[in-house]
Amino acid sequence: MTEELPAVATARIAGIRSSGTWGSSLTSGEFAALRSTGFEPVGQVFGAAVYAAGAASRSSCPAAGGSAGGGMPGASTARVQGQGSPGSFGPLVHAMYQARHTAIGRMAVECARLGGHGVVGVRLSRGSFPLGGLEFTAIGTAVRAPGAAGGRREPFTSDLSGQDFAKLIKTGWVPAGLALGISIGSRHDDRTTIRQARWGSGNAEVTGWTEVVNQVRQDARRQLEGDVQRLGAEGVVIAAMQLQVSQRDCPVSVGRCDHIVEVTLVGTAIARFSRPGLCHAGSALGVMTLGPQHPTAARDRYGRHESAR
Repeated sequence: MTEELPAVATARIAGIRSSGTWGSSLTSGEFAALRSTGFEPVGQVFGAAVYAAGAASRSSCPAAGGSAGGGMPGASTARVQGQGSPGSFGPLVHAMYQARHTAIGRMAVECARLGGHGVVGVRLSRGSFPLGGLEFTAIGTAVRAPGAAGGRREPFTSDLSGQDFAKLIKTGWVPAGLALGISIGSRHDDRTTIRQARWGSGNAEVTGWTEVVNQVRQDARRQLEGDVQRLGAEGVVIAAMQLQVSQRDCPVSVGRCDHIVEVTLVGTAIARFSRPGLCHAGSALGVMTLGPQHPTAARDRYGRHESAR
């Protein structure tokens, strides 16, 4: 983990360490669930990055052969992500990945500086920056398992709530990290699409729009699967699937429109730390016990997972 923190973040972490107190974004229910597994919070952590990412609307028409000045579009086609082709979405998608990973990485560094083993309840956000570009942020609560063996290369990150994190741990699974799947595609509205979408056409499917949405979702899932493999996990618990659709004037054909679709998938990649058959889910509890907790549970589970890795 080589990510360097901005000076202001370094000073904030030093202040938290010297204060002897911690803060968190956990609810009381999440805190209780977290403590039931033996984990404890060490502080609220944050990461941010501002990128001068270009707008997807600047790409060329998908039906113009990759050139915004290449004459009238021919057959209507959909372009998804368009890696490596002129005017494609590839550089923009890459920038969005890089920005989010930078924010997540800085948050993880803050966790490590506080002596944490991971971050739970992570919330990712993206918004316009007043001076231009986009701001990407990641915020969550750093946690640790007291007495767990050291040596982990970097803290895990998870967008699971405290309750869901506790359920995961108690059934023999552990978060490996946040996994992302991002894809952008566009489709030129041909005559068929215009006819199907026209007011008065009745309740009928617009096949062109169905095509591009399905293609972009499928590509985002492929990107997500690649992220899960990169983290060395076995699966992913998807927490959010965001779909954004915008319309622009076609840069090639006057009077025509292109539709741009952006899909973002976010989830927690998970890995098994106990052998099948050794961990069984218990029956659901209507009331959470208020008796003494067992701090050794997290230490034992965390240690077994690290030895398995």
